[in-house]
Amino acid sequence: MSNIQTNLPPYYTRLGPFESAFLTGQPILMYHHVGHRPRGARLKGLYVSERLFRRQIRELKAAGFSTPPYDTVASCGPNAARHVYLTFDDGFCDVVQNAAAVLHQIGFRAMMFLVADLLGGANQWQQREGDAPAPLASVAQVQEWLAAGNEIGSHTLTHPRLTSLPVERAREEIAASKKKLEDIFARPIQHFCYPYGDWNECVRDLVAEAGYTTACTTDFGVNDASAHPLALRRITARYKSRSIKALKSWLVRRWNTFLGAV
Repeated sequence: MSNIQTNLPPYYTRLGPFESAFLTGQPILMYHHVGHRPRGARLKGLYVSERLFRRQIRELKAAGFSTPPYDTVASCGPNAARHVYLTFDDGFCDVVQNAAAVLHQIGFRAMMFLVADLLGGANQWQQREGDAPAPLASVAQVQEWLAAGNEIGSHTLTHPRLTSLPVERAREEIAASKKKLEDIFARPIQHFCYPYGDWNECVRDLVAEAGYTTACTTDFGVNDASAHPLALRRITARYKSRSIKALKSWLVRRWNTFLGAV
């Protein structure tokens, strides 16, 4: 990544600190929930209020950014057209309920990565770790999402940590989820997202073998000419945090940048 990217805050709250970096390549913002954070939610940073989401999207629009079809995301290079890509991991109901109308009003589109075996179910992988239940979009809600001009991709069958699985099991999670979503929604599924951002070269090769053209990680940054289409970087969008952890992450990044310059 360029120096301009390594100096960025650890997450996205507003455009200001990120605008110059966004023009160096293709920026992908990562969301999970849009709406009220329920009592008992452990992963608080996954929730963005509807109000904050609307403000973030309006700010991007006012600055001249647009959201082209997701197929163009791997066209990495200088971003003269001011493109930005919005992604929602897991396929939560609150995204359809609270984000779809905002996107439609602004004239933006977004990608939602679905856990194929859990459509209409809940976040089982998070509940197993003690998190609060959260409903996932049903087939009908996903169809509503698509009818509004948005897009979908695969987030595996059950949201496992792919690098911890035997190769054949990982292959099934990756390839069968693609086929299942294609069968349900009658459209090609070309884009993948690694659950937990957990991937390695073996997993990446399985994604290529299954026929996906791109895959998203949780690795931080804007996708410039150095980006691999099956290892796309993203920036987490969330509310402003004043936590010691967030401050420490930012300070470490700045210190590493300083050391690289001396």
